[in-house]
Formats: sequence, C-alpha cells, structure tokens
Amino acid sequence: MSSDFSKLRKFVSPEIIFGAGARKTVANYARTFGARKVLLVSDPGVEKAGWVKDVSDSLEEEGIEYVTFTDVSPNPREDQVMRGAEFYREHECNVIVAVGGGSPMDCAKGIGIVSANGGFILDYEGIDRIDAPIPPLIFIPTTAGTSADVSQFAIINDQSERVKISIVSKAVVPDVALIDPETTATMDPFLSACTGVDALVHAIEAFVSTAAGPLTDMHALDAIRLINGNLEQLIANPADIQLREQIMLGSMKAGLAFSNAILGAVHAMSHSLGGYLDLPHGLCNAMLLEHVIDFNYNAAPDRFKVVAETMGLDTRGLTTPEVKARLMARVIELKGHVGLTQKLAEIGVNYADISPLSAKAVLDPCILTNPRKSSKRDVEVVYEEAL
Repeated sequence: MSSDFSKLRKFVSPEIIFGAGARKTVANYARTFGARKVLLVSDPGVEKAGWVKDVSDSLEEEGIEYVTFTDVSPNPREDQVMRGAEFYREHECNVIVAVGGGSPMDCAKGIGIVSANGGFILDYEGIDRIDAPIPPLIFIPTTAGTSADVSQFAIINDQSERVKISIVSKAVVPDVALIDPETTATMDPFLSACTGVDALVHAIEAFVSTAAGPLTDMHALDAIRLINGNLEQLIANPADIQLREQIMLGSMKAGLAFSNAILGAVHAMSHSLGGYLDLPHGLCNAMLLEHVIDFNYNAAPDRFKVVAETMGLDTRGLTTPEVKARLMARVIELKGHVGLTQKLAEIGVNYADISPLSAKAVLDPCILTNPRKSSKRDVEVVYEEAL
C-alpha cells in the first residue's frame, strides 16, 4: 500500500502542562526527577521581569536547593554554554530548569548536552549526534514563538563563524514544558510581533516540509489558524490575557509540528542571517517569509493552497498564481499590521554579504526538508529579492 498515511513517522513531545499558573508547579516536577540541586537558567531581562523569582520561590517552598545562571545573551553563544556546563558541574546539579525565551532554553539544552557528554558544544551540530542522555529538563517559556520548550532543536551562535548552528536530537526534547500565558505579559510589542511571526513560520514550514505527515499537519494548521486570527489583535491589545493564551497555544502547536516535521529555507536562511548580524530570529524570518513562499510555491501548490485557506483566504475559482499572490499579500499585510516591515538592506545587509550568507544557509539541516531543492544560487536569489 502506498500513500502519505502509510509512511513511518516519529513524533516526540515533552509532558505539557498548559494554562495560567503552570509555572508554579515547577517544584513538583523537580521533586519527581529526584532533584538534588537545580540549575536555574535564565537571562537578565527575564530575571528583572520577576519570572525567575516566581520559580525560585516555588523551589524554596519545597526545600529544593538551586543555583542560578543568567549569563545568557539573545542568540546564546557557545562560550556561554560552556561556562554554564562548568557551573552545573561545579555545583553538582542534577536537574536543569530554564525560564525565558528561546535563548535561555537553547542555552540550557547546550549545558545539558555538554554536562553529560563532554567536549565542545559546537561539536554536536547536526542531527542525532548526542550519545549520552542529558539531565532532566523542565522548561518555562516566557515568549510565545520559539517553541524551544517542546522541540528537539537547540540553536547556538558560533561566534567565530558568525552563524547559528542547529543541534537536532530527541535527547534535547524537554522532559516537561510548563506553558503559562501569564509569563508573556512582560513582552514588549516588538518582541510579541517577532515571536508570533516566528511561530507562524514554524507552522507554515512544517506543513509544507517534505517530512510532514498526519501527526504534524493537525498541529501546524491549528497553529496557523490561531496565530493568523489573534496576533494582530494582540499587538493592538497587549494586556488581553486571553489573546496571549491563544498565541501561546498556537506557538506550542507550531513547535510540536516543526519539531517533528522539521523546517525549510526560511529557517536555514534566518539562522545564517541572524548569526551574521546578531539579529532577532523572528525578525529574520519575517523579512524572508514571502520571498521563500514565492520560491517554494510551485513545489507544493496544494499544500500552500491549504495554508492560504487556513489564513482565511477564499481560493474558490482562483488559479495557482492567483492563490500564491493572495497568500503572499496576506503575509505582507499581517507583518505590516504588527510592525515588521523591515527589509534586509535596512538592517545592514549588503549585496556583498549574500554569497557568504548563502554558503552557510545551504549547509543548515533545515534546508534538507524544504519542499524545493535549493542550490547556493537559489538561496542567493531569494536573499537578493529580500534586500
């Protein structure tokens, strides 16, 4: 029998607790994993917002010892991971709790990898290169977009090469994700927009990925519906916790989809771009999205048509080029409404940068599941169009 539904598909996911107040259950899960001492990973901004104290208070109430590591920058660097792993070993920790956006969570994954396997974090770049199980991971996301709390990806900045590297392994899927919409209340509108568009890109790329299947499609389409239907309203009404809950739910579903179906050219190019200029990941995705849709569309027209319909577009009677044009227009419209209208040239990309950016993008694991095979020249053309 030959059909899409007969292909073998793996689906990995953490235990998920979703809803207001989920963060306050952290001590229960730390105790379940036999926590002797917890390494609490975060960053200065999240600590200032008060979310680290919420978590540390919960641990203290249960008498669980912890130490805090907040030497994490946006786009976490390899040296921060290595210092964190040394700090973990020095304090004889055995459980890792991360509180924050993608940066603290990815750094925490890297710390877990190195503490259990030794070596240098960049040596684990690629797919399934981790041998020893890593310490238990309990993640509390404070942004609605990166989905590091549910994914088998860790993204680390290689400072010497000025590129983000991808580590892909079920070993870095967190054991527990405590997804609490209340923690996103301290996000500013720009961060809300960037992470929301990042989640939308996760969902779209997962749905058109060559590794997509029925287990990922349902999450990807629901994520597209939730983000498309609520993100613009959230940016206009940032205090609305119900809108935050809907975007957080969309982000979670997008994460479950892309973690298992992987991604595509937007993320491969975004990792190269973000590492080169140290830019917010969601902004990089936003600048590239419609251009990659244009490049990929004819390789998966039926799938992109479903994306268009899920974003509320009426495709009845339209030709394939017309559906593509409507979808691209909707993406551009949504980005405009949330304030992400930047072009690559505006944020410092020059024509001379395109060749080295493209050379790194075609080596990214995300390019492997892009619906259209992509050469270095193909990627260069997309970057050029996004200038």
